[in-house]
Amino acid sequence: MPSTLPEGDPVPDDGSLPDGALDAVGKSPFGVYVHVPFCVTRCGYCDFNTYTSSELGPGASHDSYADTVLAEINLAASVLGREGRRLPPVETVFVGGGTPTLLASADLGGILEAIDATFGLADGYEATTEANPDSVTPASLATLRSHGFTRISYGMQSAVPHVLATLDRTHDPARLPDVVRWAREAGFEQVSVDLIYGTPGESLADWERSLETALALEPDHVSAYALIVEDGTALARRVTRGEIAAPDDDLMADMYAAADARLGGAGLGWYELSNWARDEAARCRHNELYWTGADWWGFGPGAHSHVAGTRWWNVKHPAAYAKRLADGRSPGHGREVLDAETRRVEQVLLESRLRDGMTTERLDAAGRAVVPALVSDGLVETRPAEAGLVVLTLRGRLLADAVVRRLLV
Repeated sequence: MPSTLPEGDPVPDDGSLPDGALDAVGKSPFGVYVHVPFCVTRCGYCDFNTYTSSELGPGASHDSYADTVLAEINLAASVLGREGRRLPPVETVFVGGGTPTLLASADLGGILEAIDATFGLADGYEATTEANPDSVTPASLATLRSHGFTRISYGMQSAVPHVLATLDRTHDPARLPDVVRWAREAGFEQVSVDLIYGTPGESLADWERSLETALALEPDHVSAYALIVEDGTALARRVTRGEIAAPDDDLMADMYAAADARLGGAGLGWYELSNWARDEAARCRHNELYWTGADWWGFGPGAHSHVAGTRWWNVKHPAAYAKRLADGRSPGHGREVLDAETRRVEQVLLESRLRDGMTTERLDAAGRAVVPALVSDGLVETRPAEAGLVVLTLRGRLLADAVVRRLLV
């Protein structure tokens, strides 16, 4: 990827950004991601940067984690506030993992309050935490809400026991109505559920059962992701050994179409390839910040950040992350500065996935020349009256990667 720094160039110990980057801070919306890398067990399909208690080793623990994140928050403030600059207000916060709710609710709340005290939460901010259905109680949810969280996203994945077993998910799907009700009673403004389709052994009927179960919860938002068998995971090893079949692309296309029809019929409209919301207010604003190339600081081991065209990522292991900060050093492990063409290509990759559409101004001459053929093939529609927007059709969503390749030819 083109950059003015060698790819993977270490981040300076003080976390400083390249010349000129700070001048652009505040010109785009600013968000915060907090990574909580703890899990009770490792799911066989997951390649996220997560650790069970036995994998942490010395120097990292659940109990000390919030204080370590607070140290990086202070570092971020010193970097972005250099030379008397005003810190950008935080419009969205997203706490992901791992299983964030394995931390004490008061610790998660303390992190959010520290973000507010340091940067300031913008009026009407969104603050989301992910949660597993078996990791919350009415009391913990009430504590999270009292500290300022506005949105919760439950990792439902499936309502079918044999599908959950293949994914190594341990929660009881019968618990879902309770945890959604508890979140409503605690006063969360938005409740989302995450689903995965295409698990080996999952039938179309299984998937439709999960969709019906999810809709019975009356969520404000649903994310539905196609299963990807990631190299190095336990699931990949099982597929390689022939213990289970690889996901079937044709079946997954049928599953996606079923999701769009069922969710749309229940009043949830798609706004990004894998996301449906009850209305515009129910969209995940934090994810929209990613998709539209805005700025964010990612706190935690392995977290990625992006500010004004500079992208960097932290050391992965929680113990190494904690040691860096304890020593007064940045936890940043590497970074790259994106040139204009790379940023344009990334905007096409991301914005083409949005229902709001992508302006043809993002395309070069060759890409614009391809659009009429994509329209003829039923893959996109155009909205000339709205700044020349290009929007994927349902067929185009099923073939989104191929569409993007043609646009970037």
